[in-house]
Amino acid sequence: MKTDELLLRQTRMRFPRFDVDQVKITPIEKGGSDRKFYRVKCSPEQTLILVKYNLEREENRHYVRIAKFLAEHNIRAPKIYYHDEVEGLIWIEDLGEEDLFGHRDEPWLVRRAFYQSALDEVAKLHRLPEEVCIGIKESLPAEFNVALYQWEQQYFFENCLGRFYKIDIGKIDKLSALEEIAESLGKLPRVLVHRDFQSQNIIVRNGQAHLIDFQGMRPGLAQYDLASLLYDPYVDLSEAEREELLAHYCGGEISDDFRETLQLCAMQRLMQALGAYGFLGLVKDHKHFLQYIPRAMRSLREIVAKIDNLQPLAQFLADERIR
Repeated sequence: MKTDELLLRQTRMRFPRFDVDQVKITPIEKGGSDRKFYRVKCSPEQTLILVKYNLEREENRHYVRIAKFLAEHNIRAPKIYYHDEVEGLIWIEDLGEEDLFGHRDEPWLVRRAFYQSALDEVAKLHRLPEEVCIGIKESLPAEFNVALYQWEQQYFFENCLGRFYKIDIGKIDKLSALEEIAESLGKLPRVLVHRDFQSQNIIVRNGQAHLIDFQGMRPGLAQYDLASLLYDPYVDLSEAEREELLAHYCGGEISDDFRETLQLCAMQRLMQALGAYGFLGLVKDHKHFLQYIPRAMRSLREIVAKIDNLQPLAQFLADERIR
């Protein structure tokens, strides 16, 4: 039996009140995820999203529990209708196709409200008290710690500089300063973070932001989520726009320590993203990711140039080979 026919059959079993002849399923192309997404039209008035996930990836199993946790704390995200743990299938609310990325060419006065709504939602997550997070933490992937920050750095060197730019990374001085940055970030107090808080993972419905693709949620730094959105390689934001959004999130006053941590997290996030683009584009053959490398590299170059003790890396990234 073909995949679509099998998924249709399983949908009809789970939702028997829908007219069998009207249920139709259409694949949705989405990013570089190992999950498969389908839009299921159950009637002219109602659609669902069906997610088929890889049973071997542990974080995929936690999606439903995280979604319910978010709902309990009034953080906007898709509702869960049914979960088949044996088959790795989840039927969820269809929030539509309007994401924050789709508004990238609109005037700032239009986009600002959507960005502020997104920041308000993720701020709810960041500000949850420790006592309500204890239970969910058992279901989450490994927290952001020194090892994970070091992995992001190495992921960048191997898959972006090595695979994409064809640079012999064995000859690159990795700098003790990068290790020190990983260690300093790893010592800071953690909150729950989305982990991939960028414009394509924020759905706008009725003018309000909803979080999706949150299966990577884990303890980390709020500034990492902020960096993911403010330095999103998919969208161009001006420095003034970033400042406005940062002030909105912080309630107006931004400490020097907060800014410094944000810069370090922006470096980490961009290294992770660049490593992912190289890996997905060249190893997984999702070539469309490669187009975002130059923009992300420009942002990384600008950020590294502002960080103390990273002058050798800044000089290296300024090389004409890395454009």
